Amino acid sequence: MQFRTVAAVLPDGARSESEYSDTLLVHGNCAEFLMSETTTHEHDVLVIGAGGAGLRAAIEAAASGLRVGLICKSLLGKAHTVMAEGGVAAAMAHVDDRDSWRVHFADTMRGGQYLNNPRMAELHAREAPDRVRELESWGALFDRTPDGKILQRNFGGHRYPRLAHVGDRTGLEMIRTLQDHGIHQGIEVFMETTVVELLKHGDRVSGCVAYDRDRGRLHVFRAAAVVLATGGIGRAFRITSNSWEYTGDGQSLAYHAGADLLDMEFVQFHPTGMVWPPSVRGLLVTEGVRGEGGVLRNSEGKRFMFDDIPDNYKAQTADNEEEGWRYCQGDKDARRPPELLTRDHVARCIMREVKAGRGSPHGGVYLDIAWIKERVPNGQEHIKRKLPSMYHQFKELAGIDITQSAMEIGPTTHYIMGGVRVDAETQMSSVPGLFACGECAAGLHGANRLGGNSLSDLLVFGKRAGEFGAAYAKANGVPPLDSAAVQAAEKRILEPFERADSGESPYAIQKELQDFMQDLVGIVRRQDEIEAAVTKILALKKRAANVGVDGHREYNPGWHTALDLQHLLTVSEAIARAAALRQESRGGHFREDYPEKSKHWGSVNLTVRRGEDGNMVVQEQAVVAPNDDHKAIIAEMG
Repeated sequence: MQFRTVAAVLPDGARSESEYSDTLLVHGNCAEFLMSETTTHEHDVLVIGAGGAGLRAAIEAAASGLRVGLICKSLLGKAHTVMAEGGVAAAMAHVDDRDSWRVHFADTMRGGQYLNNPRMAELHAREAPDRVRELESWGALFDRTPDGKILQRNFGGHRYPRLAHVGDRTGLEMIRTLQDHGIHQGIEVFMETTVVELLKHGDRVSGCVAYDRDRGRLHVFRAAAVVLATGGIGRAFRITSNSWEYTGDGQSLAYHAGADLLDMEFVQFHPTGMVWPPSVRGLLVTEGVRGEGGVLRNSEGKRFMFDDIPDNYKAQTADNEEEGWRYCQGDKDARRPPELLTRDHVARCIMREVKAGRGSPHGGVYLDIAWIKERVPNGQEHIKRKLPSMYHQFKELAGIDITQSAMEIGPTTHYIMGGVRVDAETQMSSVPGLFACGECAAGLHGANRLGGNSLSDLLVFGKRAGEFGAAYAKANGVPPLDSAAVQAAEKRILEPFERADSGESPYAIQKELQDFMQDLVGIVRRQDEIEAAVTKILALKKRAANVGVDGHREYNPGWHTALDLQHLLTVSEAIARAAALRQESRGGHFREDYPEKSKHWGSVNLTVRRGEDGNMVVQEQAVVAPNDDHKAIIAEMG
């Protein structure tokens, strides 16, 4: 694995076919030195995205002996996966021997309101334990039980303690381990490189056009198979836990290449993000706080989650504080506290308290872990040991000692259950040779994701995407390059510089989009507001086509933002159009004007594709039916 930015080096044979030649070009009032030719690279498998899913896919593809390229938008090791804190969901049964893949499967299907692809849910539940053990064999240092097994903690929506973790820094340990292992696999890494457009040869994918963010030079990547592992869409909203890279690149790239998107209306608003100070609004507060006994209180000090326990979870949920506390201490006869209900439900309960005037001073509620310090030995040190990142985060950013005071929290845009529609076994999209895994793929989570299922999703389906991407590459070879498509893409990439004096600021369009997506297509939705959002998005698409960028191509964040706009607007339109069509409330999609579930809408997913006229088309598609074994498990587990 080569830790370098590819633009900083000269071409090297087959992987970099062009020669450099600096030429003085003028864009508006600005002159700059640019390369006269685009650098071309060739790989058998190209992975776009270097978080957990991308790294695991690259490792698996490289293990087959193929040439593998890995493109990351930021520096290697800075992917959003490092922000995943609570743990990896895997039914290893180290803490509670009643757990099994069957229970994990049933929990995942129930949490997804049965809109999940059941085969994906089965593969995930079956294979997650092996992927965790594999990670451990590669050097991951998980917390341990007294007898030396991997420790597992409670998390929302999981019947038993299931999350293997490293304190509250699990994502960081995952990335560290995958990178350390991947170094020896011969993967070629292109850091600070952004993909702008996928290339095709006939119906199949053939590579992509990209640019490096430091020098602004253009690159073409040829490949037999392309794996998308770009993460989520959180930067389409004003308040988000997501890092700056999450502009919906993978979903948008696939859509414009002709792939189907699925379940785009289902956006998860994590119930616990920081709300104060404003500079860190939306920053994630791990669900592990509640898994360790943290409780939610309103401004009156009341634990309000006991007031609203859904009927289908009442049998599994404690109805008093003492039983909930015993569950968090490992009592197998106790039921879980209502704070560990699914994220969609907890987030809506928090918003109900805020709207009723029972919220905290800065528009949230209180998450209290300090209360347990009197109930466990060495309480303050216990909290610091279990939640070191949270202790540091609130101490440094908000001036709050969580061992002494409650945290102010509120919902934040966190995850999208929707994404590229893929085959459950292979992770290939409807475009031959184009694969997707991790958050940018859809099917596993249905209408709502359970906490911790994201990290096991990355491992299970990252491996599968790399495995089957490599098999496709071996069988089909690298297709020829479409030079006309490359030239057209290069022209579109550079156009904003031609409007340096006349074009609109891309920042203004981005801010306007984030504001109305937050207000009109956020945690609670109505038909008139969603339709207003669609109208606004279409207007912004016209304005985005005429943005202007001043300066030169080196380290130009305005140019980067201008190129991100197509992705942000594409995924925003897909979310809004699908949300307008689904006239019910289910999982992450809550309609104030249709508050109940519908039998019809419980039987269909929504697909989004690019029509022949270039306009976005949303269609109903029957859910993938569970087989007899799946039905039996669901019936048995309740």
